Amino acid sequence: MSSLQVVKLGAVIGARIDGVRIADGIDPATATQINAALLEHKVIFFRGHHDLDDEAQLAFARTLGTPTTAHPTVTSRGTTVLPIDSRYDKANSWHTDVTFVDRIPKASLLRAVTLPPYGGTTTWASTEAAYDRLPDPLRALVENLWAVHTNAYDYAGDLDSRFEQLDDTERQYREEFVSDYYETEHPVVRVHPETGKRVLLLGHFVKHFVGLGQAESGTLFQLLQHRITKLEHTVRWNWELGDLAVWDNRATQHYAVADYDNQFRRLSRVTLAGDIPVDVYGERSRVVAGDASGYSDVVTPIRLAS
Repeated sequence: MSSLQVVKLGAVIGARIDGVRIADGIDPATATQINAALLEHKVIFFRGHHDLDDEAQLAFARTLGTPTTAHPTVTSRGTTVLPIDSRYDKANSWHTDVTFVDRIPKASLLRAVTLPPYGGTTTWASTEAAYDRLPDPLRALVENLWAVHTNAYDYAGDLDSRFEQLDDTERQYREEFVSDYYETEHPVVRVHPETGKRVLLLGHFVKHFVGLGQAESGTLFQLLQHRITKLEHTVRWNWELGDLAVWDNRATQHYAVADYDNQFRRLSRVTLAGDIPVDVYGERSRVVAGDASGYSDVVTPIRLAS
């Protein structure tokens, strides 16, 4: 029988799960408890699981959902487990994973494999708390707002100049990332498919807002992103070997802090298939370009009883 314990780490996001040995296998009752903790705390952490490897991580992922392929476009580095490798890219900007496709993943499971001697923390933010704390005028705006998400993103605004500064390994990764073009229109406020809560859907894959120009989109994007990433909405994790983090990709953004110089950092990520977002009026996200059916099934979970 599971002796699972949930240790809360923050008021609106973050918890550590103790009393579970993942490599021994997870029974359905324990998986249900873990998923409930994930929905409540948005990101959960397992510490001291040194006996995990990629296969055991993938097996654990299957108890929580349906794994996707490793990535929609980055296919050269694995089929189901994606190495998060600092030699290729540092995801040091706020984002929700893979929002450029219509079927946004349910969750990701990230395991520490090689860590730098300092730095390399990851921070998560609750997009549910950010929505809940919006003033009424902003709520009225965002509930009627849609955004275009694309994998050809340029969150720093100077992609051309930065591309020239990349080394060959980084340039090849970037070219593969945009090798197939995806563009999807998502509601800025989506209804969480399991909890029924309203959450903000933004992050660095946003190109612009539907019906707004670049200047207006940029100003509004920064205003809303600052709401999401207020420190009171975040939890920051200092990685140790043997750690596994699982986050609800439908209710969070995250930021991998690139403060470890040129030290090597590698983690393994498994992603779980999700559903197509629905706005507060029941309208689903719209594909503009790209077919994500080869990347992921569409998996719509059963809504929790209210």
